[in-house]
Amino acid sequence: MKYRRILLKLSGEALMGNQGNGIDPEVVNLIANQVKEIRELGVEVSLVIGGGNIFRGVAGATKGMDRVTGDHMGMLATMINALALQDALEQKGLHARVLSGIEMPKVAESYIRRRAMRHLEKGRVVIFGAGTGNPYFSTDTAAALRANEINAEVVMKATNVDGIYDSDPRKNPEAVRYETVSFQEVLEKDLKVMDAAAIALCRENKLPILVFNMVEPGNLLAAVQGKAVGTLVN
Repeated sequence: MKYRRILLKLSGEALMGNQGNGIDPEVVNLIANQVKEIRELGVEVSLVIGGGNIFRGVAGATKGMDRVTGDHMGMLATMINALALQDALEQKGLHARVLSGIEMPKVAESYIRRRAMRHLEKGRVVIFGAGTGNPYFSTDTAAALRANEINAEVVMKATNVDGIYDSDPRKNPEAVRYETVSFQEVLEKDLKVMDAAAIALCRENKLPILVFNMVEPGNLLAAVQGKAVGTLVN
């Protein structure tokens, strides 16, 4: 394995499948199978999941909702996704823990860095819910923050395209895919990998980001093995 401890970033929209909203059990099952595959090979896995399939705080704010309230609602949406994935992993025989950035002791453990590290060392899959626990920070930023805190070796951002392109490949058939790209290029060219705060945090701490297509079975395994999958930002 090239990477022994990873943070996998999933968008909430990824869990929708073709449903348009909510959680598609088939997609969650696909994700759980891929996580199980690498966990059984000794890779320590943590995850951050967005909540866009259930509620998007920024969208709510644009319709007159208070931004802070909207962001808190978005954090709660990520907890729904985190609990769904925890259940799917446990049904596969894995041990999983949800750690929440907002205290909700009857639902999940509160996030404490040392607790998260200990869970990983014991072979448990750790799912970070509720973002950073603060409004105005996206789950991209939460992923970069948690990855740095737990000393992950890479942030793996799962998408439905096979890497980073100079333009949207679904709209432009001549879009060019990058194999590697620098943090500076991502910011200067506005390549929409993650938000600027997340990119800056990873750049400052020299934490690489791998953007890859997780819809394709086996890609997560290939990524942790260091094979040519997706685009590496470093």
